[in-house]
Amino acid sequence: MKETPMSNCERRFLLRAIEEKKRLDGRQTYDYRNIKISFGTDYGCCIVELGKTRVLGQVSCELVSPKLNRATEGILFFNLELSQMAAPAFEPGRQSDLLVKLNRLLERCLRNSKCIDTESLCVVAGEKVWQIRVDLHLLNHDGNIIDAASIAAIVALCHFRRPDVSVQGDEVTLYTLEERDPVPLSIHHMPICVSFAFFQQGTYLLVDPSEREERVMDGLLVIAMNKHREICTIQSSGGIMLLKDQVLRCSKIAGVKVVEITELIQRALENDQKVRKEGGKFGFAESMANQRITAFKMEKAPIDTSDVEEKAEEIISEAEPPSEVVSKPVLWTPGTAQIGEGIENSWGHLEDSEKEDEDEGGSDEAVILDGVKMDPGVEVSNIGSQDAPIVLSDSEEEEMIILEPDKNPKKIRTQTISATQVKAASKKPVKKRKKKRAAN
Repeated sequence: MKETPMSNCERRFLLRAIEEKKRLDGRQTYDYRNIKISFGTDYGCCIVELGKTRVLGQVSCELVSPKLNRATEGILFFNLELSQMAAPAFEPGRQSDLLVKLNRLLERCLRNSKCIDTESLCVVAGEKVWQIRVDLHLLNHDGNIIDAASIAAIVALCHFRRPDVSVQGDEVTLYTLEERDPVPLSIHHMPICVSFAFFQQGTYLLVDPSEREERVMDGLLVIAMNKHREICTIQSSGGIMLLKDQVLRCSKIAGVKVVEITELIQRALENDQKVRKEGGKFGFAESMANQRITAFKMEKAPIDTSDVEEKAEEIISEAEPPSEVVSKPVLWTPGTAQIGEGIENSWGHLEDSEKEDEDEGGSDEAVILDGVKMDPGVEVSNIGSQDAPIVLSDSEEEEMIILEPDKNPKKIRTQTISATQVKAASKKPVKKRKKKRAAN
């Protein structure tokens, strides 16, 4: 997916703001964005946030054979990945020119500056050495990737601990973290990249450019320096001609910024080490703010439970008394009971359309005989006992109708109703209903 082009109006607005020494996020010309460093549960895992630019750093190690020309030195490998999650313009599975340039700059900044003692990574000369791999993943892109990546790489290397080993003859024993404490890497200094963006052919200068400012800039100058003011590497891109005074001015600014960032890194490492020794909670989950939706915990509000009983008694006293309850259910027939008072049907009368459907039921409609509903083809018989209810059953349907027997049951003759009688009986109530409707 191609990058969304910037309109001419927006471009002119940004350049006009830079000429007036103003920035969209309210920073001054030489101000850095807020830097936040958080560590994971494992050693060598960290996330660095430079404003909205986020980079994940992960360090791993492995015992391998050394290079032939450097038999007593370990191997350092750096890899930066730009995923589509960070920005839609990054294409997966393809190394862009930006990615190649960033990887080369990181190698010159960290490996060629000899910030890590590679000879301390040797286990057996010519046979076994440690290979340290630094993987950097860009999680969100909002400008100045190289500064955030260099900070994440050096922080992850300082935080990493490799397993301890012992050599007895030709045998190399590797100990786990439970058997022996891991060993930190030997780091001489911490080189950090500082980026400078130039506008109007070097007339205006900004530190830590954002993503929109990078689109309208004419050139970029990156200076890698440690807190001792030693320049590790310097790179200029964009095709602009810089004067000697401009480069010296940028180096002085970079020296101040590097000292501030180095102090921040050391303070973050000390705090994490202190928390791990005390047995406190640590990891990415603990570094999240409690106000965010992604937080795993919230602050507990104190609850006063001293006067709970008094409040409960007040609520009970103010509440309405319960309705009367029938102590003994009314037994109408054996096997049935009624609790409470019966209430009339509140669903209302049937609509006219429903009544017409009932009237036009034909032979399937129930027949009203002597106040008792019966289906056609149903035989009514006297069971013989007083307590047993009268059951009307249909051979075609599964419905059972239980009628309440009278106290003095009368003898009822068994009677079979034919289909013609059912039709004749069903026509009579229909005429009565139609007359009632006409009268209404």
